[in-house]
Amino acid sequence: MLRNNIKIALALAVTAGLFGCATTSDVDKLRDELRGDINQANQTAESASATANAASRESGEAKAIAEDAKATAEEANSKIDNMFKKSMYK
Repeated sequence: MLRNNIKIALALAVTAGLFGCATTSDVDKLRDELRGDINQANQTAESASATANAASRESGEAKAIAEDAKATAEEANSKIDNMFKKSMYK
């Protein structure tokens, strides 16, 4: 059992040594690709943040408009109720 494990480990080490070596240019290329991906991710995140901020502002404006409409409706209902009560007393 130990012999098999040693043989497997040795075979893996030889395979990694032969096929697993990366040159400096390969590493540089991967680093440049990674930097590009990171920059693109940052731009996407900034765009998403700007969109979220705009949506938040618009929802605040919509809430203010809705509250104003609610107050106007309540005032109209109150006036109608008062007119109805006055007409009932006549």
